[in-house]
Amino acid sequence: MAAVLTFGSTSASSAEIGNDAQVVVDLVSTGQFDAAEKRIDTDLQQPDLSAATRRVLEFQRERMARVRYDFSLDADQLEAKVREKIPDLSAADFARWNARGLFESMLIDGQRRYFKRAPANLFHISAEARARARDLEAVADSGLPKAVQGMYLDFDRKTINAALDHGRSSVLPQRVRVTQTVTVDADAVPAGKVLRAWIPYPRAIQGRQDDIRFVSSEPARHRIAPESALQRTAYLERKARAGTPTVFSTTYEVTLHAQYHAIDANQVVAEKITPELAPYVAERAPHIVFTEPLRVFSRQIVGGETNPYRIARKIFAAVDEIPWAGAREYSTIANLSDYALHAGHGDCGEQTLLLIALMRLNGIPARWQSGWTFTDGDYENIHDWAEIHLAPYGWIPVDVTYGRLDSDDPALKWFYLGGLDNFRIAFNDDFSQELVPPKRFFRSDTVDSQRGEVEWDEGNLYYDKWNYDFRWKILSSKPD
Repeated sequence: MAAVLTFGSTSASSAEIGNDAQVVVDLVSTGQFDAAEKRIDTDLQQPDLSAATRRVLEFQRERMARVRYDFSLDADQLEAKVREKIPDLSAADFARWNARGLFESMLIDGQRRYFKRAPANLFHISAEARARARDLEAVADSGLPKAVQGMYLDFDRKTINAALDHGRSSVLPQRVRVTQTVTVDADAVPAGKVLRAWIPYPRAIQGRQDDIRFVSSEPARHRIAPESALQRTAYLERKARAGTPTVFSTTYEVTLHAQYHAIDANQVVAEKITPELAPYVAERAPHIVFTEPLRVFSRQIVGGETNPYRIARKIFAAVDEIPWAGAREYSTIANLSDYALHAGHGDCGEQTLLLIALMRLNGIPARWQSGWTFTDGDYENIHDWAEIHLAPYGWIPVDVTYGRLDSDDPALKWFYLGGLDNFRIAFNDDFSQELVPPKRFFRSDTVDSQRGEVEWDEGNLYYDKWNYDFRWKILSSKPD
């Protein structure tokens, strides 16, 4: 299978772009930025350069800027930030943790640079560091604050009981009103120039979310992508004004349902792969590739198991063992599932893509979902999860980041392998899909669509030029 490069909003096979562009991609991936810049300058002068190759080369320049933005710390800055939480940190402690690779870093043109979230991530991936830290928020393995995880645990128990009592998988509907906002910095573009914004918008999902009603937008003129858009958005335009932030917002209502599937492993049979299911057991480079390390990991996990549900449980448990940690921007990573396999940690999207890759490798159809999570309190966050297809149950939700819950009740422990809370809104049923209308310039997130996207006549606006916000109000709920 030919490699596919999806840096930017389009994809191209390695056969289409040729070896020259692949060399540049590899130079950037290995931190040889000066050499990559020179190669890009030379290659862009070629008169017979294809449009696909040109786009890949141009994105590599953008990718380097994004990597520099993410890897913004030197060793002294990193050590100072860790010492804020561990005042008695010694130079030997820091050197030991650094040597163990607990601080994500990249060698860029011979200089060691550290990921800006490495200081915080240390306390997710090192029990020793957590034990020595002061004023550290109690956080679960999923990355959720422990108080929030406790809230979900109570609600998931109610979901199981309601589903079993009523004999159906979709229960506990609640009506929610949401306002999502994108605010572009004052003078990010010259006054009078038109800014274009894409704000994520929910998709109807049978048994999970329905009765979606648009309420209002700012500005009032808007364009909502059709239901067929797998990464659905509301599109807005507004002219920039001097000295004033440019604000875009959408408000909508949606009814959300919790789900629980009581799966009997003995009833699960091998899937018949129809043409409709075939894409969900296939590789999809660059982020779902059946590499040899992935195959080895799969054999270690699955062993001789043949029952699809029991295979799914083994994969779920194995990926759940990978510690959650804050991630660098997806657009800078060559293969997200491979990253989660080798980095020793991963965020929800990286863990989810690894889970999807492993499921597909084992013949279990798997696909992506993502959107926003919240509570009936003040917690909210972007989030990614998956669905897998098990015969005879059909598509069931899987959230490997929330993972196995702390319970002696097997149904509750494994709730997120077949169950889902109703404190989440899905915008996306796939990753790396074209927006409607299409972006002219590179996306800030080439994989996911949760925060939004902004551009103007001369290019994309990256996250350092704007902020995003998610506000919600629960209008009604039914105890079932």
